[in-house]
Amino acid sequence: SILVYFLGIITIGVGLYFFRIHGDHQSRKWWGIALLLWGLGALFAGTSYQAFSYEIKCSGQTLCSWTSWWEIIYLILSVASIDSMLISAAYSSCGQKYRKVLQAYAFMNIALYSIIVIIGVVALNKFLISFELLLIVTAPTILFLFILTGWRYFKYRQGMDFALWITWSWLGVTIAAYFTYLVLGFTEYLWERGFWFSENDVLHIGLIGWMIFIAVKVAKQITDNPNQAQFSTSDKAP
Repeated sequence: SILVYFLGIITIGVGLYFFRIHGDHQSRKWWGIALLLWGLGALFAGTSYQAFSYEIKCSGQTLCSWTSWWEIIYLILSVASIDSMLISAAYSSCGQKYRKVLQAYAFMNIALYSIIVIIGVVALNKFLISFELLLIVTAPTILFLFILTGWRYFKYRQGMDFALWITWSWLGVTIAAYFTYLVLGFTEYLWERGFWFSENDVLHIGLIGWMIFIAVKVAKQITDNPNQAQFSTSDKAP
C-alpha cells in the first residue's frame, strides 16, 4: 500500500512539473496530462486492490465482490494515460500528417476500451476488466513508441529520442520483471519464509524509478517537432 500510494503521489508530482515547464510545447503538456491520469489511477488502484480492499469489496457482505468502481476507474485512467503519451509523441516526433493519425488512434482507443470495460462490468466478464487485457490494449502503443524513438535516434542522434527510447525500454523491462517474478512464483517462495514481497511490489518499485528518471532526465528534453515534413526523405533532423 505504501509503495503504490507513493507511486501515485510522485507521478502526480512529475505530471505537475511537466505543466510548470511546458511553455508552448504541446508534447510536454500531454506528458503532464498522461502522468496526472497515471498517478490518479495508481491511487484508485492502491485503495481498492491494496489498502482498503476488504472494506470496499468484502465488509458487510456475505461474499466479497471481485471488483469495484475504484478498479474500473483505474483501468480506464491507465489506458487514457498511455494514449496521452502517444499524443505527446505525435507532437514531439511526428509531422502534421502522422500527428493527426496518432491523435485519432489515441482517442478512438480509449473510447473503445472504455466501452469494453463497461461491457465487462455489465456482463460480469472478469477478463474484460483484467490487468491482462489492459496490457494487451496498451502493448501496441508502448511497442510503437519504443520503435519510433529508437528509429529516430538511430537516424538523427538527438538526445530527446535517446531519452525517450530509454523511457520505453525501462517500462518494458519493468513489465517483464513483473511477469517473470509472477510466473516463477517468487511471491509464494518468500511468503513461505515469512517475507512478503509480491510481483506488484516489483512493478511499483520499477515504476517509481521510471517516474524519477522521466522527471530528471527526460522532461526538459521533450520539445515539439517544428518540422511538419517529418518522415520525409531528408536526412536533416527535425
